[in-house]
Amino acid sequence: MAYSNFIPSVWSESINRELERACVFAEDCNRQYEGEVSKKGDSVHILGVGKPTIKSLERENASGLIDEAEEINDTSVILGINQIRYFNYKVGDIDKAQAIGGLMDALSEETSEGLANEIDKYIANMVLDSDVSKLTQADTTVTKENVLSILDDAIQALQENDVSMTSGVTVTVSPRFYKLFKQAYATGATDNKEAMKNGKVATYGNVTVKISNNVAKTNNGETDNIMIRTKRAIAFVNPVTYTEAYRPEKSFADAVKGYALFDGKVVRPKEIININVKYQ
Repeated sequence: MAYSNFIPSVWSESINRELERACVFAEDCNRQYEGEVSKKGDSVHILGVGKPTIKSLERENASGLIDEAEEINDTSVILGINQIRYFNYKVGDIDKAQAIGGLMDALSEETSEGLANEIDKYIANMVLDSDVSKLTQADTTVTKENVLSILDDAIQALQENDVSMTSGVTVTVSPRFYKLFKQAYATGATDNKEAMKNGKVATYGNVTVKISNNVAKTNNGETDNIMIRTKRAIAFVNPVTYTEAYRPEKSFADAVKGYALFDGKVVRPKEIININVKYQ
């Protein structure tokens, strides 16, 4: 038996499914543009519109005259698809190795976890985008006593940007932040296995709390840049995940290679806040 007997598209589909389960940050992105791109270098023009001005009309204005129609400024953001992560490895004596059982499933799972981790790290670091506002100018030292107040301040900052708390708001925290949050907030953890998928560990009011090791870090790892956002804040596309089985020319082994094509961009900066915190 050789890898060439495998159907790459089947394995690719399996990887895609595993990616969906393994990605924490990617799950809470706007992915509506995914079908519009198919190869590296493609781009999506995302059009945004401003808000019309709401004006008053006095009842005494018998003529009913109103102002001239205003021109609404629009915004255009270009999302280029330029990120590629790939894998390429071989396994010698494949017939003997296969006798162990479960080899392909194990390799597929490891590959999926590796790709998902790379994608999540990329999205997590978008909180450092220059368009994203920090919660405080200087990093705030977070403790068990103030951790909930910090979250409340972040929620308030979103609300003051006219973000509705019914828009699906998620905060993805680091393990050390979650430890303090859990100590301060006794209610929130869930035993529902379905709800616990993709990093979810609690709810705080209308905010979903998730945990990830990929939270962006600065200052030599001393500062966590925790992302709180709506699902509209970041646009993300992962249009292609490709695998191919082959036989290396200079090796008695079977091999498999493949790649994931993806990219993302902050498209609604008012709907994302960087909770920049440090620890004692």
